[in-house]
Amino acid sequence: MAVNSATSFVISSILTLLLFSGMQMYKPILVKSPITIIFGGYLGSLLFMFFVTAVGNLEATLFGKNFQLKLPEIVISMAISLIAAGMVHRICFTTCLIFSLITIYYLNKLSQKTYSAAVQPPVQVKTRRHK
Repeated sequence: MAVNSATSFVISSILTLLLFSGMQMYKPILVKSPITIIFGGYLGSLLFMFFVTAVGNLEATLFGKNFQLKLPEIVISMAISLIAAGMVHRICFTTCLIFSLITIYYLNKLSQKTYSAAVQPPVQVKTRRHK
């Protein structure tokens, strides 16, 4: 079920806030073992994905459907998610960076597949030569 950009912005913002607060509330549990520390980095990458989605939908709502995310928005979203993961544990920062780079790669791949226009090959024009 697809929703419009404004609704998706609200849902992504709520999920971002819930995930951030959950990471802070369960910080003692997330730092108990190496596996849970890596899971904390994964949660940070999910935070990044939801935050990028919220920013992209906000821009689509304000500036129109054809507006695209640019590099500064991605960098700011990455910095916010890295800071949130770093507040849990410093290894969460590193794993969040790795998982977020993988996430943005696949988000870009999915976006190109979904929204790129099919480019038709140029048609060769045959001309007649007069001798």
